[in-house]
Amino acid sequence: QWQLMESGGGLVQTGGSLRLSCSASGFTFSRYGMSWFRQAPGKERELVATISSAGGSTNYADSVKGRFTISRDNAKNTVYLQMNNLKPEDTAVYYCSCRPLGAWGQGTLVTVSS
Repeated sequence: QWQLMESGGGLVQTGGSLRLSCSASGFTFSRYGMSWFRQAPGKERELVATISSAGGSTNYADSVKGRFTISRDNAKNTVYLQMNNLKPEDTAVYYCSCRPLGAWGQGTLVTVSS
């Protein structure tokens, strides 16, 4: 059975940085594209970034372009989200997902203080 486990969330000041990690198991990680989503309080879950199976193609929500970077290490079965220049509106629970499998992690909370 697949498992996704996020880590790296926390409290950071405006302008700060965090790197989220998502460790995958139970499936052949290198065969699948991966995504990061987030859900802020009272809002719908939104797609933040995606990366192709080999890591050669990435896409970002307009709200995070130029600030966030998605990457992956297929040898470690891990996908990352580097978040720089964080803003209070980035406060949310961040989830990694393998959408082709319908797989989701439990989420990690990122709080950006103003």
